[in-house]
Amino acid sequence: MELNALLAQPAALPSLPRTVALLMSELAQPEPSLRRMNQLFGTDPALAARLLELANSPAFQMPRQIAGIPQALALLGTAQLRGLVTSAPLGTTSRSVPGVNMQQFWRYSLNTAKLSRSLAGLVHHDQIAAYTAGLLHGLGELVIHLADPEKAHSVNTLVPPLDMRRTKVEQRIFGYCYGKVSAGLARRWQLPEVVVDALQYQDAPFENKAYEPLAGVIHLASWRARAREAGLNENELAVSFPGEVGLVLGLDIDMVLQQDPIDWNVRPETAADYVV
Repeated sequence: MELNALLAQPAALPSLPRTVALLMSELAQPEPSLRRMNQLFGTDPALAARLLELANSPAFQMPRQIAGIPQALALLGTAQLRGLVTSAPLGTTSRSVPGVNMQQFWRYSLNTAKLSRSLAGLVHHDQIAAYTAGLLHGLGELVIHLADPEKAHSVNTLVPPLDMRRTKVEQRIFGYCYGKVSAGLARRWQLPEVVVDALQYQDAPFENKAYEPLAGVIHLASWRARAREAGLNENELAVSFPGEVGLVLGLDIDMVLQQDPIDWNVRPETAADYVV
């Protein structure tokens, strides 16, 4: 399937059931807490994407596109938020997305978002846009698996979804990778160009004529989160570190590892209780 055809298909991206339940509880309050809703939306890539898509829709006629969850929440009313949350598909079974461990995916996406925000602060980049890009950067992987489970399974037999070689294998087999799909989705949702470009070039942020610092931030953050999921030791971290990207941004491996703002021991099913 070609990329444009893939992007034209509707995709029911599943959300974390616990997050949906907690949001519904919060939205049932007489005065829902914006802070609490920001925390909850910020743990779920699919919900965050739907929120930002709605906030950037022509109906609101905003003078500039919205990159962050807090701004989107300030724009939407309680009824709109309740409708968005109640209609969210739930990832209630292990096969919500065939071939993808959704608990791992949610955990990995949240960790990448938090690391992206932290690294963006080091290089004086927009931390809100960084968090959004980090949270949404892997959604293309879910779309690929939902659209063509059999072909995605054939890729999984070569490398699992969070393997660091995943981009190259997908590019060879499909002609595109999950990052290009994520960027296409973000463009369709009318997210700011800085977020779209970060997703588009996340796999190779400084190759050819591309120079998008936020893409470099996402690249380093996802490397660290994937390394954690793979359980890499100190030597394996050193060997796999994308040094060229770090060099352009002025970040060495120690600087990246020191930015871990994550309790790696928190169980994935309690991710909705993270302070984001």
